[in-house]
Amino acid sequence: MARKLINLNVNGSAHETAVREYDVLLDVIRENLNLTGVKRGCDMGTCGCCTVLIDGRAKLSCLTLVLEGVGKEITTIEGLKSPVIHPLQRTFAEAGGSQCGFCTQGFIMTAKALLDENPRPSRDEIEEAISGNMCRCTGYIKIVDAIEMAAVKINGKQ
Repeated sequence: MARKLINLNVNGSAHETAVREYDVLLDVIRENLNLTGVKRGCDMGTCGCCTVLIDGRAKLSCLTLVLEGVGKEITTIEGLKSPVIHPLQRTFAEAGGSQCGFCTQGFIMTAKALLDENPRPSRDEIEEAISGNMCRCTGYIKIVDAIEMAAVKINGKQ
């Protein structure tokens, strides 16, 4: 099938790239744009490793056609800055919210969407928000702790 040129806005920068109409966002981000923070996990939308933000909403890039991203703001883990490292990245390190790190970026991007929408979520709301993300190493307690810590750092006391 023929490729066509599209423009994607990823992490605040415009990218022109050639894609097929059936290409998924995950492949284009990793292969065409060389942003490898987005991970391929299950390819079925069950693990959350490939989570990116599209116009601020958490989306699974393995299930999103790249053409759905045209004209929208796409943010990957590489795009998080505040000013150097985002508080979510810092609190995941401080709280021990990751072990092997494979799933971490998916949790962080999901948490970013949650905190942008709900700056002071309850522990139950955090658990609900990350319920579509899978970690094979931890028991999720430290992940939830890290998100709670980030909410306090970003928004002040809860």
